[in-house]
Amino acid sequence: MKAKRQETFDGFSFTERVKDIIKKIPRGKVATYGQIAAYAGNPWAARQVVRILHASARKEKLPWHRVVNREGRIALKPGHGYEIQKELLRKEGIKFDKNDTIDFDRYLWSPP
Repeated sequence: MKAKRQETFDGFSFTERVKDIIKKIPRGKVATYGQIAAYAGNPWAARQVVRILHASARKEKLPWHRVVNREGRIALKPGHGYEIQKELLRKEGIKFDKNDTIDFDRYLWSPP
């Protein structure tokens, strides 16, 4: 069975572009899955960004904790990484409101 070929844009696959964008999120800022997908060329591929993070975060040392959902919340469930992600973000100076939401006006990153 042949491996599925990824479409390329400027010589880079969607996966490569996603990983590159995630690596650029600065300390103390967050981005959303959908935002990353859009910057990588496919605004409808937020779930693919999740899969890429799941498969690559550890081995590629991606700052996975800086990626949150479109509501400014941690997508992971309590007991399944939520607490780790929240603590990593807090250590970077990111504050959560009483509903555990991140203020995008203050912390949302946009590439230059």
